[in-house]
Amino acid sequence: MALVGYARVSTQDQDTRVQSSALRAAGVRDVVSETRSGAEARPALEALLTRLQPGDVLIVYKVDRLARSLADLLRVLQAVTSAGATFRSLTEPLETATPAGRMMVQMLGAFAEFERAIIRERCAAGMAEARRAGVRFGRPPILTSAQRAECADLARQGATLSAIARRFGIHPDTVRRAIAKA
Repeated sequence: MALVGYARVSTQDQDTRVQSSALRAAGVRDVVSETRSGAEARPALEALLTRLQPGDVLIVYKVDRLARSLADLLRVLQAVTSAGATFRSLTEPLETATPAGRMMVQMLGAFAEFERAIIRERCAAGMAEARRAGVRFGRPPILTSAQRAECADLARQGATLSAIARRFGIHPDTVRRAIAKA
């Protein structure tokens, strides 16, 4: 059984000394440090997760140093569990070594799923209301309606799609769609 620590800070202006010191004081000899935003890929964390062995304990100073969202936390904890390892936070009552700790993590997972469903519903309702109010989603059109009409006129006069595309500085497929809309 190995105690493996993970310490992370988000910017170059910060350092992991406080986290690393606390992990070492808790008996962790192998501390992996990373300077990355939680929103970015974290190669050191991913490498650590792949080398966990059954019986290992992944220890962090605070859970928010491990994951930036509940969904991300659950993904990491699943990787820990799949490796046969357990997880523990030094500053929060969260661990997966006991039935009560695993139950707490599962409850967090249920709440995270509920939260994602609520957010999805709110977003869908907001988008539907915005559409009713005339808001258009997506990129703005490359060509104005007058330019689309001009494309159609040029095509009727015998201009090729490539020639029309060069004139407007766009792709021939865009010309084809503009002609279909005109």
